[in-house]
Amino acid sequence: MNMIVKVAARQLVAEDVCAFDLVSADGSRLPSFTAGSHIDVHLPGGPVRQYSICNDPTETHRYSIGVLKAPGSRGGSVGMHRLKEGTTLTISLPRNHFQLSRDAKHSVLVAGGIGITPLLSMAESLARAGDSFELHYCARSSAKLAFMERMKASSFVSRVILHLDDGDAAQRFDAASVLSVANGPATHVYVCGPGGFIDYVLAAARAAGYGEELLHREYFASAIEDTHAEDRPFQIRIASSGEVLQVGTEETALSVLAKHGVDIPTSCEQGVCGTCLTRVLEGRPLHRDMFLTDEEHAANDQFTPCCSRSCSPLLVLDL
Repeated sequence: MNMIVKVAARQLVAEDVCAFDLVSADGSRLPSFTAGSHIDVHLPGGPVRQYSICNDPTETHRYSIGVLKAPGSRGGSVGMHRLKEGTTLTISLPRNHFQLSRDAKHSVLVAGGIGITPLLSMAESLARAGDSFELHYCARSSAKLAFMERMKASSFVSRVILHLDDGDAAQRFDAASVLSVANGPATHVYVCGPGGFIDYVLAAARAAGYGEELLHREYFASAIEDTHAEDRPFQIRIASSGEVLQVGTEETALSVLAKHGVDIPTSCEQGVCGTCLTRVLEGRPLHRDMFLTDEEHAANDQFTPCCSRSCSPLLVLDL
């Protein structure tokens, strides 16, 4: 289900980062959301992009998002930065694949660059609940720190630790040090940012003894490597009918299924949101998504047909 919203306000909140306040076009309250949620934004001209909601979840009059104008943008972030106040947009209902755990005794929030957006909403929720947490915000320079005025005025400002690449060596982010200090029963780690940054934080957490159930991440679409070295043809068999379909080197499993009348819910079509996640009964997928965890990849019992392919000649899908 989609809805129409209006850009009520736009503001440059850091170098190349613009914040947008989206309100209902008809003035009604917006559907509620939880910390870590994102929305799909349908840009004029066709592109659909996912952006995390970064305002306080108790607010029902707006969704606030922050958009980094990426140098290699294929039109999404550049298109967003061109939007004017008053522009109407189609967006999806909020969805959450990056939820706070109710079992956490302490939460370590780690943001790399624009990855601060979902963690701001989390910090608001944790602070209001009186829960223990710390927020580490890493950026290349102070000019790249988004939403700093908002954080300075927040109730959780004392829990924000800044780490700048161009700052003094003592304040630079050392994941091993931060996570060894915070490590303890029911300490959960939440990380969002570029793919390499997330991998670095997760590797440090695992080395410090954190179990996978304590690690939470949200990748951006741009973190997915666009590699086609293994784009060999493969077949998919629909378990309910036995029909076998051929997926060519230039096709996705999702597009082939759609062409043959198999309707699978989709959203980002880049392996980020998990909307199209499909159960695999036989075969070994070639995972290219950023939604499933490493353990879920290893299980090989589900895959994202929008971007993932197959290591085996045939995948049998639970459809």
